[in-house]
Amino acid sequence: MTDSLLHCRYLIPVIPENTVLENHSIAIKDGTITDILPRNDAEKKYPGITAVELDQHIVLPGLINAHGHAAMSLLRSYANDLALMDWLDNHIWPTEARWVNDAFVFDGTQLAIGEMVKSGTTCFSDMYFFPEAAARAAMDAGVRCQLSFPIFEFPSNWGSGPQEYLEKGLALRDQYRSSERVKIAFGPHAPYTVGDAALEKVVMLAEELDAHIQIHLHETAFEVDSAVKETGMRPVERMRKLGLLSPRTQCVHMTTLNADDIQTITTNGCHVIHCPESNLKLASGFCPVDTLQKAGINVALGTDGAASNDDLDLFAELRSAALLAKAVANDPTALAAHAAVRMATINGARALGMDNLIGSIEISKMADITAVRIDTLCAQPLYDPPSSLVYTSSGSRVSDVWVGGKRLLNNRQLTTLDEADLLARAMHWGEKISSAKKHG
Repeated sequence: MTDSLLHCRYLIPVIPENTVLENHSIAIKDGTITDILPRNDAEKKYPGITAVELDQHIVLPGLINAHGHAAMSLLRSYANDLALMDWLDNHIWPTEARWVNDAFVFDGTQLAIGEMVKSGTTCFSDMYFFPEAAARAAMDAGVRCQLSFPIFEFPSNWGSGPQEYLEKGLALRDQYRSSERVKIAFGPHAPYTVGDAALEKVVMLAEELDAHIQIHLHETAFEVDSAVKETGMRPVERMRKLGLLSPRTQCVHMTTLNADDIQTITTNGCHVIHCPESNLKLASGFCPVDTLQKAGINVALGTDGAASNDDLDLFAELRSAALLAKAVANDPTALAAHAAVRMATINGARALGMDNLIGSIEISKMADITAVRIDTLCAQPLYDPPSSLVYTSSGSRVSDVWVGGKRLLNNRQLTTLDEADLLARAMHWGEKISSAKKHG
């Protein structure tokens, strides 16, 4: 009746909330969680079943990175210590125009996946060019993802404009319509890069297909002020009038908000994706996480791309999010440890529309699971497992990861990706791009 058992010292199922189970086991059959019970009972109920000992671990649902640009791992630290628009206009976009192609995206996405799996992430949301290459990279690696195909008003290496972006994205959606691992969403980049006509078309298609939309929104005060000058409306209000805001909408960043913005997001049931470290590095502003959560808004967590972070360790993001939430709210009780863990698990699943499958350790959900070692200097003594996950260096302590019951990380070793090959490909791209940058 079962394929394997995971014997866990501590288990944080996420649902029920604020729960820590000690010496419990997880039974897995055909990639699905079939039982959660005390270890002693599991050994009696499932004799002779292959068991994995996680007796020096905290076990929790696989983390969900709800926003990023995976292939930009190949531009890690390429342009640092710059304001957002200077960073984009004068460094990132020109470099992408020269280098981004199918091979760049495949190699960069696999590099990102390797890093994410080794730090406990089992599902990621991506918005980048050549999403068909990202889909192949994810399928090869065995992870789960939402790919938000990009839509811009202007041409790029991937398309000539909104119409071609939509045609290619919809074709990709048809290709992966029945995939359990790869979900396709609309990715209009931002209010300042997509016009009303294209956004209205996205709204129409998303409603027709019941598809999700991810958009950068209210990322900086400059963006909001510029929008008011140009349109007479704050970006959130413009999106509302165009019909873009709904429970299928994932609003990324959301650092510059007033009471009306928050009420609009609440009324329309949108999700917010918080990217604290990227916001800090680019001085984009502070997302008022505590205020949003008290308003009943679902807030998930993302790393953004490695070019503006510069890592994809979602546990590190958790720590930054928890500390920043307390400082912004001037309240040390804001975003407590259990709530922070929910941001990186079930909240992410809800935002991506995958909470029926992942985001918590529950019977009938997929066995997407992360195990974090506790027998290390930085984790002991251990008084509170959720606090240990959030406030210590947990990403580096991830030992094992499963997606759909398949072990993608076994005692720190990737099982579906060749780490030496990932490094070689990353270094090759780095040498090419560095040489071209040096010689103009």
